[in-house]
Amino acid sequence: VVLCTGAGTVPRRSTGTARGCRDCCLLPGRARETKTERLWRREGKMMMMRDVRIGAVVCLAVLVSSASAFYLPGVAPQDYQRDDIVFVKVNKLDSTKTQLPFEYYSLPYCRPNPIVSSAENLGEVLRGDRIDNSLYQLEMRLDEQCKVVCKVDALTTSQTRDFKAKIEDEYRVNMILDNLPVAMVKMREEDGVPIKTYERGFPVGFKAAIEEGGTEKFFLHNHVRFAILYHKDIETDLARIVGFECEPFSVKHEYEAPWDPVKPSLDTCNPGRMQYVTHGLAPQIVEDGEEIVFSYDVVFKMSDIKWASRWDTYLMMMDDQIHWFSIINSMMIVLFLSGMLALIMLRTLHRDISRYNQLETAEEAQEESGWKLVHGDVFRPPGAFGMLSVFVGTGFQLIGMTCVTMVFAVLGFLSPANRGGLMTAMLLLYVIMGTVNGYVSARLYKMFKGVDWKINTLKAAFIFPGVVFVVFCILNSFIWGQKSSGAVPFGTFFVLIFLWFGISVPLVFMGAYFGFKKEALEDPVRTNKIPRQIPEQPWYMHEIFAILIGGVLPFGAG
Repeated sequence: VVLCTGAGTVPRRSTGTARGCRDCCLLPGRARETKTERLWRREGKMMMMRDVRIGAVVCLAVLVSSASAFYLPGVAPQDYQRDDIVFVKVNKLDSTKTQLPFEYYSLPYCRPNPIVSSAENLGEVLRGDRIDNSLYQLEMRLDEQCKVVCKVDALTTSQTRDFKAKIEDEYRVNMILDNLPVAMVKMREEDGVPIKTYERGFPVGFKAAIEEGGTEKFFLHNHVRFAILYHKDIETDLARIVGFECEPFSVKHEYEAPWDPVKPSLDTCNPGRMQYVTHGLAPQIVEDGEEIVFSYDVVFKMSDIKWASRWDTYLMMMDDQIHWFSIINSMMIVLFLSGMLALIMLRTLHRDISRYNQLETAEEAQEESGWKLVHGDVFRPPGAFGMLSVFVGTGFQLIGMTCVTMVFAVLGFLSPANRGGLMTAMLLLYVIMGTVNGYVSARLYKMFKGVDWKINTLKAAFIFPGVVFVVFCILNSFIWGQKSSGAVPFGTFFVLIFLWFGISVPLVFMGAYFGFKKEALEDPVRTNKIPRQIPEQPWYMHEIFAILIGGVLPFGAG
């Protein structure tokens, strides 16, 4: 017998168990709830919860549909009002011919005072980017012509030599406006439809012969016509920059002496007299003692391109930028090797099937061949199983880095708007994947019955990055000798060493710790105690030739 008591209840006896107390205890003024009523009440609660979930999903869908789409990397758009000052920054000079970047101010261009360098991430430094301020200043949605930047007095012999060397090596000038690189417009046709593509940067200059059959001379692009594309918000009248185009000119500017640096007046480009720069004017030659006047025009154009889509045109490649020969060469090598492997496999299978279909004699039945002959030796630990485990672990580390990088790139976190993001992400992911390296190498080393796990872990942490670091230092010394901006500064060297010794090495040891705590992998078949005698191989089967032949595929595909 259970006596139900409690605050707010009417005491009542129950002859059931304690569970029955819930049924017999009544609130004042309330009748006892039947089983059917309890079921209805429970069903009502479930329906109410379901309605709440459906409502939450609907609200989330409405919010998502009404949200604005921006880049995943977190690059926020910049809104400009009319007449806002927009600063143009300069980046490195680069060339597809030499692959050596140089700072913009390594040439005698117009320099601001002082030169202020923008903060750069690790990837930008390793790529050789050097972003500085410049004297190019634009007013938002204000067209200007014949704006003079500065006048460079008589060129010295070294300055002339530098200009000619950069023009000879086809170097291009890179500028940045609102995180967009400057680009030249190139039109191409696909199925009769013209498509606009971009070619980043503009050439420092060009070579040409003044007279037919004469000697080629060097000319400098000293005038640039900027075209700024912007997308305007109708309600707020704010604008966002969605394109940064340019057209370079070479013009020998003329002016009335003496030169006025505050309000310079040019005879070859004067908006008051309706004189503008065209390609028909006399070009600016690069010779000792030449005076060079740098100038620019700017035109603002309204565009229908949305801010989130402003990089689409930059990502369209020109036909001459696609390495068709390398692609076809790689495909031919892959098809040739695949066909050769398929023929070998078909021949082997056909021979084995024919042999099995024939009646075996007693001696042939006892004689083993093929995989039966080596099944007791294939899982025998190699002579240098420690190095094998290290290389396998390093391979897993590189594969993991590549896969995760591709995932982040597909999600948009490594968009070109985030300069240097790809290089930084690859480097950091390689460091983090040191745990995978240590774990895999430890598991494999333990499977081979290795006991000196500390030495093996040290090899996994130092062999591959050590070789890469030595090669990197040698190449960096040569780049430093060329005074290229691609040379890594000493501060970045210390950052790389910290990432290696401070993060990568401990992570490799942590992965190796968990790997050695796992049970050793067991071989599927028993290994013979006496190793099988391997016959002497011919000279062309030596490992050196195997290494050289194995490098043909990646070399041909490069």
